[in-house]
Formats: sequence, C-alpha cells, structure tokens
Amino acid sequence: MPEYAPGTPSWVELSSPDADASAAFYRELMGWRATEPGPVEETGGYRMFQQDGKSVGGLMGHMQEGQPTAWSTYISVADADETAAKVREAGGGVVVEPMDVMDIGRMAFFSDPTGAVFGIWQPKTFAGADLVNEPGSLCWNEVLTRDAEADKAFYPAVFGWTAGRPTFEGAPESYTVWELGGRQVGGMMQMTDEYFPPDIPPHWGVCFAVADCDATVARARELGATITMESMEMPIGRFAGLIDPQGASFTVMQPAPSG
Repeated sequence: MPEYAPGTPSWVELSSPDADASAAFYRELMGWRATEPGPVEETGGYRMFQQDGKSVGGLMGHMQEGQPTAWSTYISVADADETAAKVREAGGGVVVEPMDVMDIGRMAFFSDPTGAVFGIWQPKTFAGADLVNEPGSLCWNEVLTRDAEADKAFYPAVFGWTAGRPTFEGAPESYTVWELGGRQVGGMMQMTDEYFPPDIPPHWGVCFAVADCDATVARARELGATITMESMEMPIGRFAGLIDPQGASFTVMQPAPSG
C-alpha cells in the first residue's frame, strides 16, 4: 500500500528492552530482516523490520525507564496537531505531543479514555508499511478495552469511524468492527476478567498474517515465546496469541482460503 487514507492504521512498531534479541526472534519466526540502527542522535537507533525488502514494522529500544515492552499501532492522519485537539475534546490524553520526525512525518502518542495508548502518523516522505495483508505482514489492529461504550464515542469523534458488527460467524457478541468510508479498518474487543486478568491494561493489539498458523506457534514455542492462545479455527482464518521472549504480545492469523 503506497498510501493510507486518514483514519487508517498505517504502521506498527515494537518497543523492546533488547532490540538485538527482538530482531533475532522475529527473523527466526517471521523471516524479517532488521535494518541497521540509524544514528542515535538523529533516529534514536530506530530500525525497520523488512519482508523481502519491504518495510513491515519498526523496532526501537526503550528510551526511558518504565517504558512498556509492546507493539504499538499508528493511525494515519492529515494533521497531527488537529488530531491532538480532537483527542483532548473527546476525553483522551496526550502522552507525547505532536513532533516532527526528521523530514519523514509528524507523530504523536495518545491514550483513549479507557487507557489504551496509540500513535498517529502524519506522513511526509514516509507513508507507512510497504506491505500489509500478506504472510509476514500486518493484517489487523484492534483496541482491547474494559469500557467499549466509552470508546464507541471517542474513536468516531477523533477519526470519523463508525462502529459495526463482524460479517462472519463466531465473533464475540460484544466485538466491534471499525469502519471508515465503507471499509473495515480495525476492531474493538470488550475485555472481561474471564479472559483478561485485571492486571492487563487496555491496549491496542496487532495481528500478523502467516502462511501456517500451527507451524508458527510451534516455532515460536521453540524460540522461547509464551503461547497465550493456542491455534483456533474461525471462519476467516486460524488464529493464535503469543508473547515474545521480551514481553510483547501479538497475534498471528492464517487467513482462510476464501479470505
């Protein structure tokens, strides 16, 4: 995808306490190559995960004490500063104020009213991921929250999304699909104590497409990952949940042949 309409998730980024170890893990699991770190004074040592030479995500070390180990979602916007104003008006919080990233774009980090953190990206010379919806790349983003009703007001006010229902069988009754201009751009799941212990905060989750879900889970286990959800079949594909050896959670999906 060479460009992303405003309101579309466009990039994901891993924050890791050991970027080299994370690079090695995802190389063995997903086949990604991590680029060499850029100049620390300019880029903070930022690296790109690439699949067949196409950028599919970012990788960075922790920049400050207490920074969580997590995959972050960035949503493309036309104006980062205008989006920051909308976030405030809708009851969200500003974690990182809008700032320029060299000449490639302008970014910011926010929290929704339930505490889930997400980034935005106003593209200049860099639009986002070069490859999505193919094995070895991002295929879905969803916010997991303990107050879906609050977020049903927040995200439409910020991004113009509408809340819809999945078009396939087997989705939880409470699941929401975010739509923009008739396209599905993401999802939302209501967190319950039955499946999410109280110490797990609201967050944005990322899902990567894979060619073989069961083989990916087996290899992840060999590489030291924790399997939080064993492979399960749904009409749209076969899913599994994992936590990488550094502590970042993510899901993988083998799309159904018809998908």
